[in-house]
Amino acid sequence: MPRRVHLILFDVDGTLLLSGGAGARALNDAFFDLFGTPGAMARVRPHGKTDPAICQEMFRLHLGREGTAEEAGRLMRRYLEILPACVAGSRNFHLMPGIPGVLDALAAREDVLLGLGTGNVEPGARTKLERGRLNGYFPFGGFGGDSADRAALLEAGFRRGEACAGAGASVVRWVVGDTWRDVRAGRACGARTLAVATGGDTLHGLAEAAPDHLLADLRRAGDLLSLLDGLPA
Repeated sequence: MPRRVHLILFDVDGTLLLSGGAGARALNDAFFDLFGTPGAMARVRPHGKTDPAICQEMFRLHLGREGTAEEAGRLMRRYLEILPACVAGSRNFHLMPGIPGVLDALAAREDVLLGLGTGNVEPGARTKLERGRLNGYFPFGGFGGDSADRAALLEAGFRRGEACAGAGASVVRWVVGDTWRDVRAGRACGARTLAVATGGDTLHGLAEAAPDHLLADLRRAGDLLSLLDGLPA
């Protein structure tokens, strides 16, 4: 019988941590530096969106058009230059309830592989995770740099995780996130979805997205562990 492996991709913002607005501040400053528009993120609601999609929304709102690949690349590079100072100086940065306890419990299991499934480009995600000392839990992932489409970036993360699991493993895919976009994209990848109401969407809103499982938060590691153990062999 093949070895079962639970391959779990975690979203970052609103699921693992809140940066206290550091990402939005860095994007505001980057857009102002390059295109002269202040407060460019004021009308953008970023939760659940990918970095490339957020950048294009900024271009449409403030330049009245799509940004070129060269412009989007410059914006993202400038954002990544500014982000570390914004994260380091954020007074409201904090880990979400239950983090890192639930990650410790999962990492201790031989049948679990942890990865990221986030709309952040990887350097941005790693910068945020570094302040919370979380990078060591996540050796791989799918990121906004893989695709502007959330389902496609999750698929990239799952492929990397499956390579780590090995050819003989029977992989169960999981997505843990805090928005309906995480649920929809996870379902498109054939993953079991766990929604947590710690970020962008309420419990009621998440319930309407019909995740496989729904929790208020991850304070009790046993809640998630019991979901893994409750699957039929």
